Parts: sequence; structure tokens; C-alpha cells
Amino acid sequence: MPASRRTGEARRRGDELLSIGAVLAFLRDDFPEVTISKIRFLEAEGLVEPQRTPSGYRKFSAADVERLAYVLRMQRDHYLPLRVIREHLDAIERGEQPPALPGAESRPGPLEEADRELAAAAAAPGGVRLGRAELIAAAEAQERELVEWESYGLVQPGPDGGYDGEALQIARLVAELGRFGLEPRHLRAMKAAAEREVALVEQVVAPLRRHRNPQTRAHAEATARELATLSVRLHAAMVQAGLRARS
Repeated sequence: MPASRRTGEARRRGDELLSIGAVLAFLRDDFPEVTISKIRFLEAEGLVEPQRTPSGYRKFSAADVERLAYVLRMQRDHYLPLRVIREHLDAIERGEQPPALPGAESRPGPLEEADRELAAAAAAPGGVRLGRAELIAAAEAQERELVEWESYGLVQPGPDGGYDGEALQIARLVAELGRFGLEPRHLRAMKAAAEREVALVEQVVAPLRRHRNPQTRAHAEATARELATLSVRLHAAMVQAGLRARS
């Protein structure tokens, strides 16, 4: 049964509140990728505010289920970030028409997406350390998924067992690719390509890093970052050109 019919059924039940497991059952037909962790994450992000029993259990109304279905639909069909979806929901609550949805032709291409990811990485606070549970929640993933990512070397904890901002970014991207059916075993080629690019960058900056002058060593780090950015943009441009050639 589609989620719209299921939420309609929930609404017909009047004031009956649903457990998180029942909500998951309502949504799973239309959104098979949804998990309890995903619902909890959307709650933590303020997209839905279920009631709580005196024992602390979540109880969702029909309106909560509709909000969750809307969020999941906007993510799946229109690739909207949560910030924009929240603006849509706020407009609907005020009785206003939500902003127009972007058409397929206005969606960013691979090069634009690469620039966005690089900008987000540059803006991330330095020294971020996440625990295992925090990384899983932030990536909207599950423990078994993280175990698999680690087994393929896609995500690795630091010596202290924590994860930095780059590990979080990789985890989020791997999770997103997984929603399109790409499994960690499919991403080994990407990891191997990245390692080859790292080796190329190291060929350029290694002599600078060994220099006695501290300014030269600092220049090596700046050069490495610039080369990494150019490498990512070149890869994105080649993907974009390849996709255009096939269209």
C-alpha cells in the first residue's frame, strides 16, 4: 500500500498514536530504505516531534507520519537538503504554498556537486572527533554498514578509535551511494583511484615536505590541498563529460 494511503488510514484512526515500529511499517512500502535510525535522525534534526510516554517511548500521530513521508519523498525524488525541506514544512504549517521544486534540468551536475562537497569540507571545523555511535547517526547508517565499510577500507577510525570530519564526509557519501544500490565492493575501484591520485600528489610535495625551511614545508601542505582539489574537480569534469556523451 502506498505511503499516502497508509497515512490516510492512520488519519482515519483518529487520535490513535503509533509506535516507531508501526510508523516504520507504514512507510516501508514507499520508502524501503527507511530505518528506525533514520526516523530517529529526522527527529533529532527537528523535522518531526513525536510525543513521549512517561516511560520515554515515542508516539507518532498521523500528522507526524505525513511529515516523515514528505521529508523522505523530497529527499528521494528531489534531492533536497534537510534545511530546505524544513522551510517547506514551515511554509505548509503557516498555510502557505511551499517553494517551487527544482526541475531535473536545474539539478547540479557532477562538477557542481564536487565544488559543493569541497566547499563543505573546507568549512568543516577542524579537529572534529566522533565516536562510533555518533558517526553512525550522522551518516544515517547502521552498525552493520559501518562494519562493512571498514572491512573494505572505505572508512577507518583514528588511533584513538574516533572518526574525524573527513571520515564523516566519506561515510555520508558511501551511504548516499548505497541508496542507489552501489555496495562497498563496487567502490573499491574508487578507493584504488584515490590512492593513485594520492601517490601522484605525494610525488610533487614530498621534496617540499623534506625541506629544512618551515615555510617551504607549510607551502607543501598548501600545495597538497590545492592539488587534491584540482584532482577532484578533474575527476568530476570527466564524469560529467562522459555522462553527456552517453545522453
